[in-house]
Amino acid sequence: MAVAQKNSSADDNKRAPAAKLADFSKEQELSAYETMLTIRRFEEKAGQMYGMGLIGGFCHLYIGQEAVVVGMQMVLKKGDQVITGYRDHGHMLACGMDAKGVMAELTGRAQGYSKGKGGSMHMFSVEKGFYGGHGIVGAQVPLGTGLAFANVYRGNDNLSVTYFGDGAANQGQVYESFNMAELWKLPVIYVIENNRYAMGTSIARASAEVNLSRRGLSFNIPGEQVDGMDVRAVQAAGEKAAAWCRAGKGPYILEMLTYRYRGHSMSDPAKYRTREEVDKVRSTTDPIDMARARILEKKFATEDVLKKIDASVRDLINQAAEFATHDPEPDVSELFTDIYR
Repeated sequence: MAVAQKNSSADDNKRAPAAKLADFSKEQELSAYETMLTIRRFEEKAGQMYGMGLIGGFCHLYIGQEAVVVGMQMVLKKGDQVITGYRDHGHMLACGMDAKGVMAELTGRAQGYSKGKGGSMHMFSVEKGFYGGHGIVGAQVPLGTGLAFANVYRGNDNLSVTYFGDGAANQGQVYESFNMAELWKLPVIYVIENNRYAMGTSIARASAEVNLSRRGLSFNIPGEQVDGMDVRAVQAAGEKAAAWCRAGKGPYILEMLTYRYRGHSMSDPAKYRTREEVDKVRSTTDPIDMARARILEKKFATEDVLKKIDASVRDLINQAAEFATHDPEPDVSELFTDIYR
């Protein structure tokens, strides 16, 4: 029997109008711009180093999605937790983890965040509230739900921000987590980073319901679609969701409509979409370009100031790359540490 399939296109997942846009101050706008730029330059450098053979294993770049983590991080406080999948470098940097330590982990060095043993997909920093980096699709969702349970158990008002993608949104463990989170009114924000293509299949061909913000309806979990390319929209939606969770009302779902410019991983040629589609998104809705335009329009900074920020960011990333290629590899004895017997 022939099975009809939907064609994929840039219109399959349109940008959602934000219910509210945060009115950023000069400091907020410049801070968001610099952090997004840092993530972009870091990922560009990581891509270069991967091509040179300095980074091995899997490597999933976050280029294009920077507004999501930066906007969400703006609403969090010390003690809140962040957990995500394997496209995780941007999340680490947004949490305040040191670019040198992140890059050193990518190159398998001793001073990497997992002592050179975790690589791109498995880095952690309890100090910064970052709980991974997980290589199994969707595995972080029950873990993030567990972090929220721990907050209730301890009687604090912290919350867990649990990120996953449109591909992971079809995993069974996601819905088991939704059910438990709502039953126990756990303070967890489920952030679905819908970049349209999962590992390489358009959401229109893989999901019967493409509005992923509706995935919690049968569990009575509220959700909304957000323009994940606009950091102001992300921050505004994040504030609303965080207030809901901290008030003891249970979980909240935010579907971030975003887009990755690169392939699923460094080995993906991304032939399932056209170059014209990617170029259109980059030219019309790039989160960094839009922030830069706002800064200039509002006269929060001049072209010269923004050039200095860019130079500073490039210098930071170059230092991280230099550190990551000269830091020694872990001692052989490290093979027997940090393991359960």
